[in-house]
Amino acid sequence: MATTMDTGNDHFLGVDVGTGSARVCIIDGTGEIKGVESKDIKTWHEKADYYEQSTEDIWSAICCCSKLVLEKSGIGRSSVKGMGFDATCSLAVLSQETDEPISVAGPTFEDGKRNVILWMDHRPEKETKAVNAAKHKLLQYVGGSMSIEMEIPKVLWLKNNMPRELFNKCKFYDLADALTHMATGKETRSYCSAVCKQGFVPVGVDGSVKGWQGDFLDDIGLPELAENDFMRIGGVHGAVAFPLFCAGSFGANGTMLSAGELVGELSEKAANELGLVAGVKIGSGVIDAYGGWIGTVGAKVEVPGGDLLLDGHVGNDLEQPFRRLAAVAGTSTCHLVMSKDPIFVPGVWGPYRDVLLPGYWMAEGGQSSTGSLLQNVLSTHPSYNEALERSRELSKNVFEYLNEHLEALRKSENVPTIGYLARHLFFYGDKHGNRSPIADATMRGAIVGLSMDSSINDLALQYFAAMEFIAQQTRHIIGTLNDRGHQITSIFMSGGQCKNNILMHLIADATGYPVVIPRYIDAAVVLGAAMLGAKAASADSEGRTESLWTIMDRMSKPGKAIYPTENANEKKLLGAKYEVFLRMSEAQRAYRDTVDSAIKGWKA
Repeated sequence: MATTMDTGNDHFLGVDVGTGSARVCIIDGTGEIKGVESKDIKTWHEKADYYEQSTEDIWSAICCCSKLVLEKSGIGRSSVKGMGFDATCSLAVLSQETDEPISVAGPTFEDGKRNVILWMDHRPEKETKAVNAAKHKLLQYVGGSMSIEMEIPKVLWLKNNMPRELFNKCKFYDLADALTHMATGKETRSYCSAVCKQGFVPVGVDGSVKGWQGDFLDDIGLPELAENDFMRIGGVHGAVAFPLFCAGSFGANGTMLSAGELVGELSEKAANELGLVAGVKIGSGVIDAYGGWIGTVGAKVEVPGGDLLLDGHVGNDLEQPFRRLAAVAGTSTCHLVMSKDPIFVPGVWGPYRDVLLPGYWMAEGGQSSTGSLLQNVLSTHPSYNEALERSRELSKNVFEYLNEHLEALRKSENVPTIGYLARHLFFYGDKHGNRSPIADATMRGAIVGLSMDSSINDLALQYFAAMEFIAQQTRHIIGTLNDRGHQITSIFMSGGQCKNNILMHLIADATGYPVVIPRYIDAAVVLGAAMLGAKAASADSEGRTESLWTIMDRMSKPGKAIYPTENANEKKLLGAKYEVFLRMSEAQRAYRDTVDSAIKGWKA
């Protein structure tokens, strides 16, 4: 393993591609962020459940941000030694022959720019059912069933809907891998993308020999992906070895790497577009939530009682990440936790080996809609425009305004807590399906306790109830993880939701665990990507790199903790509402079953 590098005046670039924007940051060798720039990216949403993007548009945004962050930070481009990428787990499609984008925009597939099916695209409902009906043993490594948000159902949808001659030209990438390909020209794939979203089972796990599972692809109707040793999805890793009973190595045709391991060097063409110099070391990318884990769980903060010592010396050893849940919040929220051994949790993706630290396992729960849920609750209420106008008059964002309005309402009603105000309002928020732990894309939202009131007061209370739902579902996910063998004792948040004090306290109070907020609230994910660049830059002459955890410990800045309430009444109220939350979830499924039974055999 490479020794700790002397970073001196070196800098590292991180690229984060989220659902709605691309972001680039530059950090120094201590992890200090010297500049961050972002630019919106385009999403085509012309039909319900269809969401498409463009690698050309995304790359253009990245290049714009890269040049701006260098210019505004005043840092010379020659000091940038490493670069890392994270991106949403979206499917990118390029031509095997020309490397040009291939359209995913059915039914005509004519707009070549639209070559990315966004993670939140839910078009392959039929294909997802077909994939899971195969009941292949690899499904146990994705929580028991593949999600509609994963890549394989989307590829199957393309096969079922594309002209066959067009489908035969396609090669497929997770978006983060497409970006490292565009930066280096190499076909390297990341374990993070392949294992988490594409059905790759690391060699040696459950008898896996090549990683990719040819029988699974045959069973679901995608035998084409197994041709030429899986070349269209990245090939077979060159370091793969046969099992012990048949020693030797494959004539491999691909490369698979854990997070931040050296992919190669920035090409001349890409360097010119990014405003950098050729030769910058490029680290293997990760899905954006995993970038949040990297940029978050190394935060240092002292927690009273000694259960969570995070001072960077005693408490930041490699035992710590097994107790820290990273909650990476944006449009959706991903919940990530590491373990030494595989822990199988129904409805939670994973366990995934090698995706961040070689030899260790990750589990990934999640909420399909959190930031987007709050925005939906607000924007569909009759008083939203009035609230928006009042917030602008006060030079606040609408969330700040509503939080202050809730506190004023509490005082005017002379009640002990805001939660008491909303005690008889019961909100269930799976409007975009449930990712974990129910793993049911057909789940939907519900609300009980509505009145004839449509004022800002009612808007504020529905907004609070939606935040309460997010907190209670976080408890549900953590409880499910711990019941199966995880040992989570703290939550490390990242994303803009960290600025919402009421939401952060609700999550701490509902779960009973401290919520740790990192120094760089809005930039934790892109900071994680930059740390991948630092790891790549540490490569020695044989390509060996410094430990990612060592880099995280060195570069993570102090954060702050929000502790759960000690008020017994608040605990009792949240406990009672958690029971209601669980019953609403169960009731919805029971109601659907009742209706489906009544209309069985009836077709519209």
